[in-house]
Amino acid sequence: MTSRIQAGPMHDLDATDRAILGALLEDARYSQREIAKQVGVAQGTVTNRLRRLEEAGIIVGHQVRLDAERLGWEMTVIAGLRIAKGKMMDVQRTIAKDPRVFAVYDVTGDYDSMVLARVKNRADLDDLTKTVLTSDHVTRSYTHVVLNTVKEEGVALPPVQSENVDQS
Repeated sequence: MTSRIQAGPMHDLDATDRAILGALLEDARYSQREIAKQVGVAQGTVTNRLRRLEEAGIIVGHQVRLDAERLGWEMTVIAGLRIAKGKMMDVQRTIAKDPRVFAVYDVTGDYDSMVLARVKNRADLDDLTKTVLTSDHVTRSYTHVVLNTVKEEGVALPPVQSENVDQS
């Protein structure tokens, strides 16, 4: 489970950085030569910028996106959990180990934690509910089955903030 105690400093991205990242978000298989051509800079510039973006922690990996349904994951589940005081980290670490779970969040509001998981069928959902979502120190769970996925993407580039915008 990824734990972010403190976020690093926010980095200002210039137009070249944004264009390079935009190309990678469009297709991470683009070669540095293709990116350089699209962005209108030298290939060495792309190499140096990518290295800097990786060192700054902005690019944190290169992943393949898989189609969950074609792999047999027929249902996506969102579960809100109430967890006994002082036990949240232990419970979250345990839940995160289950291969059906793809995200665990600390949240505000009615729940202490939100869990996102994929299951193969109703029997698998029943097993997840009885073995993972009701594990020790989970005092209450609320499970929702996703009926339709309207949008599901990774992290996008934030919009460029205009210098004329009053942020007070």
